[in-house]
Amino acid sequence: MARVSYHLLLIINCILLCINQCASRKGKLHKLNEDNWNQLLTGEWMVEFFAPWCPACQSLQPNWESFSTWSDELNIRVAHIDVTTNPGLSGRFMVTALPTIYHVKDGEFRQYKGSRETAAFVDFIEEKRWQKIDAVSKWTHPNSFQMSIVSYFFKISMGLRAVHNRLVQDYGIPYWGSYILFALATILLGAILGLIIVCVIDILFPYKHSSFDQDSLTSGERDSAEDLIQDAHSDPSKDSKEIRKRKRPCEDVGDGDTEMPISKNTDSKKDS
Repeated sequence: MARVSYHLLLIINCILLCINQCASRKGKLHKLNEDNWNQLLTGEWMVEFFAPWCPACQSLQPNWESFSTWSDELNIRVAHIDVTTNPGLSGRFMVTALPTIYHVKDGEFRQYKGSRETAAFVDFIEEKRWQKIDAVSKWTHPNSFQMSIVSYFFKISMGLRAVHNRLVQDYGIPYWGSYILFALATILLGAILGLIIVCVIDILFPYKHSSFDQDSLTSGERDSAEDLIQDAHSDPSKDSKEIRKRKRPCEDVGDGDTEMPISKNTDSKKDS
């Protein structure tokens, strides 16, 4: 009887120990969005980018939630971001595949490409394997100015996609009709922006008509200008005058008042 009670107490102690360990490892899975993502810039994080429709993300979800329970023991924070509701963050972090996992340490981002098991995540943090991975460059850093611009382009693209889906699904417009509407809107918007740019340039840099101010010229420049004007209104060139002189004897031959000169050869024939 004593032996049975001893084994029973041992089992109860094991159960309580497991419960205490699970309670001590109870962490929190943070949900980040475009309003609070900058929390990643401080401390140590493991963040996952996922989409609800992604099969690989769905298979990772249990392991990721299990890994989040180790966050207090590992002194990190575990988070996930839904790219379908936060398209700007997918552009800011250049997410090209799902799921995408980043390790963040004091604002330095490193992409995790290891196994997707809970034990692999824990070992990655405990053994500090992230130190062997090159951090994201400053040019593609999520908090840089250029990546902020990229995030806005992603927002615009997702907004246009939502408009396209609404035109097709809610209003029954065919796909080609939606594309034509977008093309016309693009042409109209480009024309309006071009007109605005031209108006702004005309306002900032107005066109100035050039005027010939003789008072601003020196005496030598004024004389050279006068010579050019006289040459422009002078008689024809010397070549044309020489041509006229060559034509003048021929014209004289045709006149009745003039006499043809008699050569010496004709005089000699008459004498013979």
